Amino acid sequence: MTKSIILNGAPHRSAATTIADLVRELELAPEKVAVECNGAIVPRSTLAEAPLAEGDTLEIVHFVGGGDHQADTWTVAGRTFNSRLIVGTGKYKSFEQNAAAVAASGAEIVTVAVRRVNVSDPKAPMLTDFIDPKKVTYLPNTAGCFTGEDAVRTLRLAREAGGWDLVKLEVLGEARTLYPDMRETLKATEVLAKEGFLPMVYCADDPIAAKQLEDAGAVAIMPLGAPIGSGLGIQNRVMIRLIVEGAKVPVLVDAGVGTASDAAVGMELGCDGILMNTAIAEAKDPMRMARAMKLAVEAGREAYLAGRMARRMYADPSSPLAGLI
Repeated sequence: MTKSIILNGAPHRSAATTIADLVRELELAPEKVAVECNGAIVPRSTLAEAPLAEGDTLEIVHFVGGGDHQADTWTVAGRTFNSRLIVGTGKYKSFEQNAAAVAASGAEIVTVAVRRVNVSDPKAPMLTDFIDPKKVTYLPNTAGCFTGEDAVRTLRLAREAGGWDLVKLEVLGEARTLYPDMRETLKATEVLAKEGFLPMVYCADDPIAAKQLEDAGAVAIMPLGAPIGSGLGIQNRVMIRLIVEGAKVPVLVDAGVGTASDAAVGMELGCDGILMNTAIAEAKDPMRMARAMKLAVEAGREAYLAGRMARRMYADPSSPLAGLI
């Protein structure tokens, strides 16, 4: 006959007659746990004789590694992710290569462009055939939009197509530099926020503009490290750091990463994540580069959390000089 008890703060049903039976029922070893029943410690030597009664409240504990071992996750608009690397889905040789690179990167979010359906070949393969939006979060973006109006229109269509409200907004100022038009970007952010979208916004590496976007409803600030597709790496570390220090929403470097060390630098500045596309897609071995970027983002994050040593103007010997022969 089963009985109802409270086990470690939650209701539990058990057929055990003694506490030792309950411990074994839980596939635990009685000699490796400590038990409290109804507020009193039950000596381990008496577990086999200690009865388990209806309504008993028990705490069963054991030793684990000390400290907080929770995953180092990050959250945007109430959604939590483990990977701090976001990857794009353009420039790959095939959908198969794209899917393999995403898997190698460990990314949980991919940016996707919104484009017209090929009505001449409606059965042509689509990205969703290779990267499952139920397993990887799709982040519709407005790549190629040069006005706020076009960007908003694009994202309205994206929401209708897939139900997405977490989106990436970018409004470009010109085709040569693909630098953001911040006036149009700010207007589009305000419109999207009012319509219930959750915009992650590509922007200039400008702390004032970043704050304005946050006030307008941006759920993440995404300053460029360098022009899109340039691979030049982060050109203005001071401004990125100022944006990080002033933001109350996640900050992710978007654009300009060329190799793993660039990604690590962004994370060492305290950014919550890195978004990249060309650096992986145009690498000679995209899968290997995807793995490298995964490790670089993790290493940069660890270095930021560890806290780097102070910079010094002069040498400071690692070995003591006292007692030198």
